[in-house]
Amino acid sequence: MRMPIFSQKIYPFLLAAYRWYLLTPERSLEEAYKAALKIKAIEDEHFNGNKIDLNSAIYSNSVMDYFESDLKQQLKIARMRLTEFRASRWFSNESHQKAAQKTGIEYPSPSLILEKLRFIDEVISKYNNLDYEITSSPVVTKPQIVKVDGAIAQPSQPKLPNPNQELNKKPRGKADTMGILPRSILSTISRLQVELDPNSEQDVVKNFRQAQKRTIISIRFILLLIIVPLLTHQISKALIVGPLIDQFRSHETAPIFLNIEMEEEALIELQRFEERLKFETLIRQAPQLSSEDIEIQLKNRASEIAEKFRRESANAIKNVFSDIFSVGAFICLLVFSKHSISVLKDFFDHVVYGLSDSAKAFIIILFTDIFVGFHSPHGWEVILEGVSRHWGLPANRDFIFLFIATFPVILDTIFKYWIFRYLNRISPSAVATYRNMNE
Repeated sequence: MRMPIFSQKIYPFLLAAYRWYLLTPERSLEEAYKAALKIKAIEDEHFNGNKIDLNSAIYSNSVMDYFESDLKQQLKIARMRLTEFRASRWFSNESHQKAAQKTGIEYPSPSLILEKLRFIDEVISKYNNLDYEITSSPVVTKPQIVKVDGAIAQPSQPKLPNPNQELNKKPRGKADTMGILPRSILSTISRLQVELDPNSEQDVVKNFRQAQKRTIISIRFILLLIIVPLLTHQISKALIVGPLIDQFRSHETAPIFLNIEMEEEALIELQRFEERLKFETLIRQAPQLSSEDIEIQLKNRASEIAEKFRRESANAIKNVFSDIFSVGAFICLLVFSKHSISVLKDFFDHVVYGLSDSAKAFIIILFTDIFVGFHSPHGWEVILEGVSRHWGLPANRDFIFLFIATFPVILDTIFKYWIFRYLNRISPSAVATYRNMNE
């Protein structure tokens, strides 16, 4: 019995797809092996066969950034393909192996597979703590002299890491650094240890490079958090949402106004146009316009106003769906950038807590006065009305007043709790400066 023509055409494609599925373990292992070979080639060619040291002073910053980018890319490929290899091997069974033999597939010998796996593990195991080296590095800053209660004290200087210290130890935040002895004594002991350490110069260079990487990653991630949602909004609005809304929203039957406020605004604009016509006739002493001429001009102006608000209504609907795409892009960035978030948190920790007491107090007062101060309700009212207009919603006065009466109070409570719980322990002099400036 002959096979149908359609089956004869589709059978080669199905067979090729099935062969591709059966070859998944071998293909994944081979790609992971190639990625490990590329990492090994960089080690042999540029680092004398040793581990790629991202803090090496042999090359310039641009060259090290190039090596770091290649290393992270190849590590990502190797780890993903190893995961794919394990998953495909888990689903593989004896029936699949028999089917592979029938289709002409010959799997490599187990010894060769074990040799490749051993080589891959040997290469990538050196870089298991790569992310930790960037996120947990301390910042070496120039010591400043601070006066506390009339006495001169040295501020706490970050202690340089011990090369023999365990890398898997979780770093403590600045809010958790509480000691039995005063900080001035501990900082003096730490400073003496640094000055007497013969490797302090190399440690300073290493810490500076790590701080530089942290700053670059943080600024790049902040720009991504701002630019990606904005670009997503504009692109989705122009290419996806806009054409769909214009197609499904008929120009003739679609409502001109989305809410009563738009209608009132259009009516006021038409009344002003009519009053302007009469005013210009009286001022310029022009011939009196007839009621028919005024009616014609009013109709033309009403058509222009209707077309304007029809575009605004359609644009408001487009903004709703485009903002959904923007929020989705923002959430995806947060989900897939956990390493960058940890680096950004560490960056802000060093920046905020590294400010002087007067700078901390100034920023706190400025922030609280803008968002929870006496004049903040007017700013919140403008923001909420702008958001409502952006989405084509009527500005609900009751909701706006309820929001203003509750949200700034919640923010003020959070600020006071943060000052009492954390800042008062970390920098009591900054709290004292804040209270003096706020009185």
